[in-house]
Amino acid sequence: MWGSGVRRAKPSTVSRSSFVSQVKAVNVEIQVVLGRATLPMAQLLRMGRGAVIPLDTTVNEEVWILANNHPVARGEIQINDERIAIQVTREANVYDYMAGSV
Repeated sequence: MWGSGVRRAKPSTVSRSSFVSQVKAVNVEIQVVLGRATLPMAQLLRMGRGAVIPLDTTVNEEVWILANNHPVARGEIQINDERIAIQVTREANVYDYMAGSV
């Protein structure tokens, strides 16, 4: 008979709450990109302790926030006492990040 060899997948035995708790347990690496620079390799090799690398950004510009090397947001640097934090200000535009825009 037609279709007699077709088997239906069994409904998942993993509950939604179990799935959500598993997702919440995943670690995500967060990075903050302050700016970018392009240097010739010869100059990079000559650098030592105390070298200064000028970036393509200014003090008040937003920084990029990356999750697992993927741009997810923009933010502002916050300094309280001796702690540095980033305040999320808006979503990231992936195309701006790839183009090196600020």
